[in-house]
Amino acid sequence: MVEMESDAELAADDVAPAFELEGVDGETYTPESFADRDALLVVFTCNHCPYARAKFDLMNELADEYDDAAIVGINPNDAEEYPDDSYDRMVELVDDGEIDWDAYLRDESQDVAARYGAVCTPDPFLFARDGDEWRLVYQGRLDDALDPDDEPTRFQVREAIDAVLAGEEVELEWQPSRGCSIKWREE
Repeated sequence: MVEMESDAELAADDVAPAFELEGVDGETYTPESFADRDALLVVFTCNHCPYARAKFDLMNELADEYDDAAIVGINPNDAEEYPDDSYDRMVELVDDGEIDWDAYLRDESQDVAARYGAVCTPDPFLFARDGDEWRLVYQGRLDDALDPDDEPTRFQVREAIDAVLAGEEVELEWQPSRGCSIKWREE
């Protein structure tokens, strides 16, 4: 396991890079699939990384608590080298209730993770609706528990979502998330 910290590739107010990815429900999703929401949280994550798994419950809670925010997980990992990150395993985690987000998507090509500049799992990006576009308002840690066994005392992602839904600026320092490196395919 290689531990990494996220590194902002996108800047504040950048438009969300487009994607068209298959979800575990067999449907295809784009950022516009969530146009009826005011906030879109995209988290690059996976099935096996202990850092990512430690945030599953928080992401489930966010999906349950916020009707006006979409919570979307995207798994970009190389499933050939890391079979635990396969699409079938993603489906199992959703079917058994371990993951209950608005969508869990597979980035088989890894192009979406590359366009977002994602480097670790979890790597969260929060966008606010601005007319017909999604604009980046926060990229950083979900909470202050940086190791899988830590108990969080502050939930930056809740603060950011609350600000978006209140129509306010997100005034949080973009501190890097920490997690396993994304498992890029060898060229």
